[in-house]
Amino acid sequence: MRTLVTGGAGFIGSNLVDALLAAGHEVVVFDDLSSGKEENLRDALANGARLHRGDVRVAEQVAAAVTEANAEVIFHLAAQIDVRKSVADPAFDALTNVGGTINVLEAARAAGARVINVSTGGAIYGDAEVIPSPESVEPLPEAPYGQSKFCAERYIGLYGRLYGLTGATVRLGNVYGPRQDPMGEAGVIAIFCGKLERGEEPTVYGDGKQTRDYVYVDDVVAALLAVLEHPEAHGEYNVGTGKESSVLDILDGLRPYADGPFEAQFAPARTGEMPRSCLDVTRAREELGWEPTIELAEGLRRTVAWSQAQTTA
Repeated sequence: MRTLVTGGAGFIGSNLVDALLAAGHEVVVFDDLSSGKEENLRDALANGARLHRGDVRVAEQVAAAVTEANAEVIFHLAAQIDVRKSVADPAFDALTNVGGTINVLEAARAAGARVINVSTGGAIYGDAEVIPSPESVEPLPEAPYGQSKFCAERYIGLYGRLYGLTGATVRLGNVYGPRQDPMGEAGVIAIFCGKLERGEEPTVYGDGKQTRDYVYVDDVVAALLAVLEHPEAHGEYNVGTGKESSVLDILDGLRPYADGPFEAQFAPARTGEMPRSCLDVTRAREELGWEPTIELAEGLRRTVAWSQAQTTA
């Protein structure tokens, strides 16, 4: 199948690109490399993927990439993902996450392509009363980032009603694994792995008991491929583990890999941080035949091994 992956040079996108190629699909990557890295695509480009540099905020550039790929399916991962930046500049956040999605949908409509959209679970549900949270929970985002991703989902539904466009969304838990940058707006696991490799002790905000649904990137890629294999898939699908793990749990899981002390350095809690977040993945299991297979301990082991390999390379 001919596919286009927006944001395909990023952490999740590049792992998806590798899996698509391994499954025999044609792949064009659309990325402006503002946060994605061409080195993430080194093997993919050697194996036949093509890189089309462009900005998802520019409709003409998106349309050109869809035309180049002659895309049958567009995986849409390009996004502004920094929660703090979304608060500081909500208009920029919306321009990228809402306007960019509309550009993808317009190009998909013109090409007759299907769209598989990547969204966020915890940031959309907010401080949910139901944990684990199913897709039926009312979205109550607590930052412009979650609001813009929710709005993008609604545009996919709108294009289905207006034009018959086929689209589905995966709402992700806290994804971790190889290629996640430990700097900047990274997940706590990547940040802690970076601290571990540098022999530094990790900072824990608040009491460390806040929970998230940590899902390994290979399980996320498997979920995206499951959506691809189910053309009838529609609406939103939670993709996580259905299990809560605290920041202290992550710290305990990583401590055995440290060469020296690896103890929490506690700092004041961050304003607005949700105490709990976890996704109910029943719909994905029942409709897509997907479920997570990688337990946290194994995922941490793989992530540390990759991080160590980068340090010694």
